[in-house]
Amino acid sequence: METVRGYLYTEDYKFVPGEMVTENGIIVSLKELKESELSDTEKDKYIIPGLVDIHSHGCVGHDTCDADPEGLKKMLAYQRENGIFTYFPTTMTFDEERLTRVCTCIKDVAEKDETIGGVYLEGPFISYEKRGAQNPDYIAKPDDDMIKRLNAASGGRVRFVAIAPESDGAMDCIKNAGREYKYTVAHTTADYDTAINAFNAGATHVTHLYNAMPAYNHRAPGVIGAAMDDERVFAELITDGIHIHPAVVRNTFKTFGPSRVILISDSCEATGMEDGEYELGGQKVFKKGNRATLADGTLAGSASNLHDCLREAIKMGVPKEWAVRAATVNPAIEAGVFDKVGSFAVGKKAFYTYL
Repeated sequence: METVRGYLYTEDYKFVPGEMVTENGIIVSLKELKESELSDTEKDKYIIPGLVDIHSHGCVGHDTCDADPEGLKKMLAYQRENGIFTYFPTTMTFDEERLTRVCTCIKDVAEKDETIGGVYLEGPFISYEKRGAQNPDYIAKPDDDMIKRLNAASGGRVRFVAIAPESDGAMDCIKNAGREYKYTVAHTTADYDTAINAFNAGATHVTHLYNAMPAYNHRAPGVIGAAMDDERVFAELITDGIHIHPAVVRNTFKTFGPSRVILISDSCEATGMEDGEYELGGQKVFKKGNRATLADGTLAGSASNLHDCLREAIKMGVPKEWAVRAATVNPAIEAGVFDKVGSFAVGKKAFYTYL
């Protein structure tokens, strides 16, 4: 048995003096303490649930789309070392043959490693105009049958599928989504009405809000305005200090509230590596500091892990209780794994890290 003491993040989103006892990887008891019962060392510890990163392409020189089991294992080890204990390997825009190999690889590794919470398919059903760092050679028409085949290859682990709802056939795909996965509005030129139609059809998610979509405008609010309006919708934020201005991050939390924002890393293989040349989606990526770009300067994911993004959000002025919720509870709920991870509760996995 293991006992952990400090300021625990509770299921009512507060830090309280407490004690957590775990056994065989499961939480067996939780107890609130008086502050005077904590030692000086324990008073410096803010203990939070293991982080849940639903959107990350790679790290430590490896990429999900390499379809390399050993590389994926190294990625998972890096994530755990940085407090991310539930991880969703995320693909890029490739053809079905490549994506099938990727999903099969994830299935094989996931059968022996509970760090993998599911699969996030970012592409190929995206807009050419808002492709960002996605490879345009593989952009395809929305095809729900393809997703069902990929889901089968993953062992039923697909949880999110990115889609540009203005694409021909996209609305039918969203309406016909299987119970296991959700469509997320992404890499899109959709206007407000199209986005609302997508949400009404069943999409519950927006991929990296503000990035790879039309800017919010007072006469053309677009996807951003639609997501603000629809309280069923979760919005991802990349809070690496590069993708979004701190004022926008703070105001997004104020607008959406603490229950609908999900922090993601959107990390690429350059994460955890020295500056230099790497790859993402078959295209060269150049890392300098925590900025990763294509040769033309287009941002190519991030070079930060989720723990770094969490701390950065707090530095930006997001209340720490809200930021932690957005990196633990919210993604776990949206991904359908909150019964096992995402908060401290008796019977859940004993994953924890420090703020």
